[in-house]
Amino acid sequence: MRILALDYGLARIGCAVSDATGTLATPIAAIEPPEVSEVLSVAKEREVECIVVGLPVSLSGEEGGQAELTRAFCEDLESATELPVDTYDERFTTRMAAQTRRSSGAGAAEDSIAAAHLLESYLVASAREAGA
Repeated sequence: MRILALDYGLARIGCAVSDATGTLATPIAAIEPPEVSEVLSVAKEREVECIVVGLPVSLSGEEGGQAELTRAFCEDLESATELPVDTYDERFTTRMAAQTRRSSGAGAAEDSIAAAHLLESYLVASAREAGA
């Protein structure tokens, strides 16, 4: 199953997509400005079957203002598509993305690298659930 992962922000949305087997996560161009219609265009172009949006939570697991904005964006997205829209804890993905860029010189936007890390975590968790 091909999955689109989003790192939602007010300025842009970082994006990553899995391969058809749901094994590899690849960062793709960020969406700027962050609009539902653009997300749907990317989803259609990439032939995704599911959209996962990173949910920003604190280390203690509490949700703040950005999480509220993200949930509102997810609601808008869900009402505009028939694709399943899921949220997934994005703790540490921004920090991991910064490290990835520094160590590899990756050319993708940091937001999209964060989305790729989010998608990798989501894919691993999904594989564990399927095997359990």
